[in-house]
Amino acid sequence: MKVDQFYQSRQADWKALTELIEQGRSGVRRFSADDIDRLGRLYRAATSDLALAQRDFPTHQVTRYLNQLVGRAHAVVYQGEPLAWRRLVNFARHGFPRAYRQAFPFIAIATALFVIPALIAGVSVAWEPDAARWMLGSGYEQLISQLEEQELWTDRPVHERPGFSSYVMQNNIQVAFLAFGGGMSAGLFTVWNMVMNGLNIGALTGLTAHYGVGFDLWTFAIGHGVIELTMIFIAGGSGLMLGWAMIHPGLLSRRDALTLAARRAVRLIIGCVPMLVVAGLIEGFISPAEDILALQVDRGIGERRGALQLPAAGGPGARAAGGRY
Repeated sequence: MKVDQFYQSRQADWKALTELIEQGRSGVRRFSADDIDRLGRLYRAATSDLALAQRDFPTHQVTRYLNQLVGRAHAVVYQGEPLAWRRLVNFARHGFPRAYRQAFPFIAIATALFVIPALIAGVSVAWEPDAARWMLGSGYEQLISQLEEQELWTDRPVHERPGFSSYVMQNNIQVAFLAFGGGMSAGLFTVWNMVMNGLNIGALTGLTAHYGVGFDLWTFAIGHGVIELTMIFIAGGSGLMLGWAMIHPGLLSRRDALTLAARRAVRLIIGCVPMLVVAGLIEGFISPAEDILALQVDRGIGERRGALQLPAAGGPGARAAGGRY
C-alpha cells in the first residue's frame, strides 16, 4: 500500500481520535459510554496503523504524526486517577497508620538510637558542662557562651519569624530525608545520623539544665519538639527498614525486598512531611510568642502530642541553636 492511499483510508479515524483526545484533556468524566467505547476502538486501530507505518514507510511524516497521536491517546486512556480529598483523608486515616504499624520495630530501634545517646549526653553534660565543648564541637562555642550567661536563643523579633519558620521546615524535612535515604547505605548512615543528633540535642539539654534555663527551653520547645522528633524517629525507622531489606532480604531477591520496603518507607515519608510543616509553623509563629494565650496553646499542643512518643532528652532545642532539629 502506498502512503497516500494509507493516509486517505485512515485519516477519518485519526481525526475522530484527535477530537476525543481534545475532549479528554479536561477529564474522562466528560465521556459518555459510547465515547469510551469509541476511544478504545480508535486507539487500538491507531496503534495498528502505527505498526504498519513503521514497517512500510518508517521515515515518512505520516509515521511521525501517528507516533505523536498514539502517544497522546495513551496519556488519555491510561491517565491516573485524579487526586481527590477523599484519597488524602483515606491515607491519613488508614494508609499512614498501617505503614506505621508495619514499620514499628524499626521505628522503635531508631528511637532508641536517638534517645539513649541523648540521655547519656544530657546527664554527662549536666554533671560536667565542659564536656559539651568536645561533644558539640567548635561550631557551638557562641551558643555555649550564651548559655553560660543564662540566655536562650528562643526570643525572635516578629519580623524574623516567617523566614525562621521557612528555615525550620526546610531543615526538618532535609533531616528526615537524610535519615530515610541513609537506608541505602545498608542503614549505616541512618544509624550514624540518629546517634549524632541524639548526642548533640542531649548535650544542649544537659547544658541548659546545668545553667538553670532548662525549664524555659522546654516551655518554648514542647509544642513543636514532640512532633518534630516523632517524625524524625519515623523517618529513621523507614531508613532502617530499607537497610534491613538490603542485609536480610529473606526468601525474596535483594532487589524485590528493597522495592517492597521502599514502597512502605515512602508512605511514611509522605505522611511525615506535612507534620513537619505544621511543626515549623508552630516553632516559627507560636513558640516564640510572648503573650499568655500563645504560650498556653503551645503547651496544650505539646501535652496532646506527648503521648505519641517518649520525649527525648534535649530534643526540641538543638536545631535552632546549631542546625540540627
